Amino acid sequence: MRVCVIGTGYVGLVTGACLSHIGHHVICVDNNEAKVKLMQSGQSPIFEPGLSEIMKSSIESGRLEFTTDIAAGVEHGQILFIAVGTPALPNGESDTRYVEAVARGIGANLKSGYKVIVNKSTVPIGSGDWVRMLVLDGLAERQRAEAPVLAGVGGGEEIKTSALTGEYDFDVVSNPEFLREGSAVYDTFNPDRIVLGSNNSDRPIKLMQELYTPIVERQFAEDKSAPPVPVVVTDLSSAEMIKYAANAFLATKISFINEVANICDRVGADVMQVAKGIGLDSRIGSKFLSAGLGWGGSCFPKDVSALIHTADDYGYETQLLKAAVCVNERQRLIVVEKLQQALKILKGKTIGLLGLTFKPDTDDLRDAPALNVIENLARLGAKVKAYDPIISQSGMRDGISDVIVETDAERLADGCDALVLVTEWAQFLNLDYIKMAKLMNTPILIDGRNFLNQPVLEEAGFRYIGIGR
Repeated sequence: MRVCVIGTGYVGLVTGACLSHIGHHVICVDNNEAKVKLMQSGQSPIFEPGLSEIMKSSIESGRLEFTTDIAAGVEHGQILFIAVGTPALPNGESDTRYVEAVARGIGANLKSGYKVIVNKSTVPIGSGDWVRMLVLDGLAERQRAEAPVLAGVGGGEEIKTSALTGEYDFDVVSNPEFLREGSAVYDTFNPDRIVLGSNNSDRPIKLMQELYTPIVERQFAEDKSAPPVPVVVTDLSSAEMIKYAANAFLATKISFINEVANICDRVGADVMQVAKGIGLDSRIGSKFLSAGLGWGGSCFPKDVSALIHTADDYGYETQLLKAAVCVNERQRLIVVEKLQQALKILKGKTIGLLGLTFKPDTDDLRDAPALNVIENLARLGAKVKAYDPIISQSGMRDGISDVIVETDAERLADGCDALVLVTEWAQFLNLDYIKMAKLMNTPILIDGRNFLNQPVLEEAGFRYIGIGR
């Protein structure tokens, strides 16, 4: 099938590359010329395991193209994905101006022939009908501009939006993504479910089901013998709500286990044993029960805030979600409190952070807990150093201040009064902690993710401090 993906962030680029990998002809559109040139050369602008390899093979096969020309993308695609960002505004509401611009752009370039316009961006509930209106508005604006040319100057008639259906035939579908950064390629080929929302006929749903058939049938899955992927077909608003509800639930689950961890610290229990014990209950499950510094990134904070804001718009106070946010904000300061308990005074001390990104296997620093830790340590007069496997290599410094980024873990440890594990990179399991302990002023390590092996660290000479342990 012919596909156009507009927007090449984490969601758009992964979606476009993976759809081309399973056999579709995909054109990805972005308005950033430098970024498009980079992708045309087969290089990914983001770090995502497996993505570069898929991009290169699909470009070589001719199934994946990149352009800044939205008109070419709209003309090419039977299915048009809107996959631009919807960052949070200061009041928690989603910033949908990029979605609006793309929807109008699609309308301005829409020609005859049936199209399915897919909201892949995480958009406020009710956005499906809004996007349809914007597409029609863009089409009407173009036709008003063309009318004098077609009918002679002054001879064009007013074109009404209501008259634009029919020849310009399209439907809007909601197809939320559930990709985890660092595992996005894997998640695309091995999804728990695919959600399709439409308020109209079965026609767009059938096309979307055809698009996803290779994935539904597990043709590219890690376990090809697994049952077909469940496809949830629903109305637009329910599909949009599924995305928000899923992320809000997972965020709340993390905040819950962090509340439990803080109680464990006070009563002498071990949250890791507690999490194992409750996670074996099939009604609860073991996933997202890892206590630590809380959640961050581009999805959880934005989506929880957007759901709270939507509820407020309708006169409902989401007390549980607001509490989850409060717990998460407080949790980021737990390691600072533990440093104060261990070192007493932080002014003049040197603290080393293992990890900066909000999770491993990504270069994403958006709303990373490390940023809050750095800010508060600097406020208390500490010198902050950090080592991150991706950030240290890439030279990225945007959004990072009051921190010295080291090139390896041993340089990080040298002269430190304590280390804090912030991001659970797999590489951190195999560092030379014996050497690192000898390089430090005081070998203290606070494991902000309960990730490292406590006996190994203590044998290396560290005083190990976990979360809720």
